[in-house]
Amino acid sequence: MTDADFNRVRQLIYQRAGIVLAEHKREMVYSRLARRLRLHRLTRFTDYLARLERQPEAREWEAFTNALTTNLTAFFREAHHFPLLASHVQSRGGPVRVWCAAASTGEEPYSIAMTLSETLGAHAREARVLATDIDTDALTRAREAVYPLEQVLKLPDERRKRFFLRGGGTRAGLARIRPELMSMVEFRPLNLLAPSWPIEGPFDAIFCRNVMIYFDKETQARILDRFVPLLKPDGLLFAGHSENFSYISQAFRLRGQTVYELADSASSRAASRR
Repeated sequence: MTDADFNRVRQLIYQRAGIVLAEHKREMVYSRLARRLRLHRLTRFTDYLARLERQPEAREWEAFTNALTTNLTAFFREAHHFPLLASHVQSRGGPVRVWCAAASTGEEPYSIAMTLSETLGAHAREARVLATDIDTDALTRAREAVYPLEQVLKLPDERRKRFFLRGGGTRAGLARIRPELMSMVEFRPLNLLAPSWPIEGPFDAIFCRNVMIYFDKETQARILDRFVPLLKPDGLLFAGHSENFSYISQAFRLRGQTVYELADSASSRAASRR
């Protein structure tokens, strides 16, 4: 892979998915895309990239994007967010709706669904979690809802028994999300850079955690502005631990640790206290 090849990869993935690849990601890019070259019996990255550019609608673009997408996730990752979500939805009227905008392999949206189930009781059957991601391979795994048992064993006993089925026989060492929890989550492919999102709000909360770090500030601001009409006036936006939206968009105001609310909502609440 030449310098020109690597720079072209960086341009293409930015154009397609808004992902900014740093210079130190070169080895990762090489190892992940080399598998695609071997599959197509190609020996030069130049030829592979030229094939992509000649066929802008080819399915290989999906594989290219999937290969360069990072899926680091876990159940109840950044755990302080989930009690905040529980408190937020506890006394709300009407069905609760949450959008998880970077669903990966499903651990985050299922953690959201578990929180809603524990908090809303019988009303949880009306709650819905929309889970989207650009990586279609990750979404396939998320829909299967099967995870290594060692990953599930990190959860409290009560949660494991309530929300998981332990595999036996050929499924030993695996656990599956129970059907009633799976039914609360809808998975859809979505590119946050797409000119339109086939999504209808409003949502009580949006989780967009640890994905904005891959975008430049201009792209981040554009996405944040598109979140605004999809949130309820008092809705919450959850960000990742290393993300700070305060200096990117004036539409949102920090409410707690990496949790944001619409600035208009915060102003209205402050005025009502005066």
